[in-house]
Amino acid sequence: MIVVMKSGATEEEIEVVRKLLENKGLGVHVSAGVEKTIIGVIGSKDRVRELAVESMPSVEKVVTVSNPFKLASRDFHPLDTVVRVGDLEIGTDNPVIMAGPCSVESKEGIIDIARRVKKAGGQVLRGGAFKPRSSPYSFQGLGEEGLKYMAMAREETGLPIVSEVMEPDTVNLMVSYVDILQIGARNMQNYPLLRAVGKTETPVLLKRGFSNTMEEWLMSAEYILAEGNRNVILCERGIRTFETYTRNTLDLNAVPVIRHLSHLPIIVDPSHGVGKWRYVTAMSRAAIAAGAHGVIVEVHPKPEEALSDGAQSLTLEKFESMVKEVELLADAMRSIHPEVIASR
Repeated sequence: MIVVMKSGATEEEIEVVRKLLENKGLGVHVSAGVEKTIIGVIGSKDRVRELAVESMPSVEKVVTVSNPFKLASRDFHPLDTVVRVGDLEIGTDNPVIMAGPCSVESKEGIIDIARRVKKAGGQVLRGGAFKPRSSPYSFQGLGEEGLKYMAMAREETGLPIVSEVMEPDTVNLMVSYVDILQIGARNMQNYPLLRAVGKTETPVLLKRGFSNTMEEWLMSAEYILAEGNRNVILCERGIRTFETYTRNTLDLNAVPVIRHLSHLPIIVDPSHGVGKWRYVTAMSRAAIAAGAHGVIVEVHPKPEEALSDGAQSLTLEKFESMVKEVELLADAMRSIHPEVIASR
């Protein structure tokens, strides 16, 4: 349920309502808007009714939220969430470009890629240190050594880094190295892992599972939010369909739908979404046109020699061209009112 405070309600009046609800064992989340404050309430509806909150002079109304995801819902948090990573803001009308190799392969390699990603206009360096692979015989990543190399690349370039965390036991290790924790598609419903990253304050990039609905995706975000970590970024990376010409089907429907349902920022991963480099730039443009807050793409100096996902990796030259096209489109999109973009 949500308690909508009257316009002009004072901080003292809001605090009275908050304490009343908390004293009855209800979960309370306050969202202060420009005109009104909304108090999200998690717990028994009957208990809220017993308190007669709606009769309080500072309360405008009490509304039942039908969505199973509460904290991720725009009902609970009407304003867009902006996730801050250092000086970088994710969730504004300035799209963020994350780029790097699927896997960290060497110290020299990741530092060189980081330099060129930054020079081209990329703002976040991606790279896998622990790689979940379909085959146990495929390259599984360099582990902590790969994280150390990424940290060196960050020191060299200033780019924040994002890398995938796979197990609850490695969360603390990952937090000591990375700026954004990635939850991969295979782990979207790994609830112990979601709870573990939720106990940190490190931003989390939550990828949609390739066979999951948007509601299931938002419910996974709810696990992280419920543990106290409000820095969640959603990532659409394609779903499985009957189509075979692409690796997955990039579900760009998700962008406007998520922006309507949730306050959380959403970015798009066209590399995994299509699985073929020749379509990545086009789908990056499409993602920004749909209203995405950014894209995350795979790049490699020699994709044909990449230890993983070479077929979907852009060369650094093609990445530079992609960035220019995305920036031009973003400039055009900024001329459209944000409400129009979000409703598309």
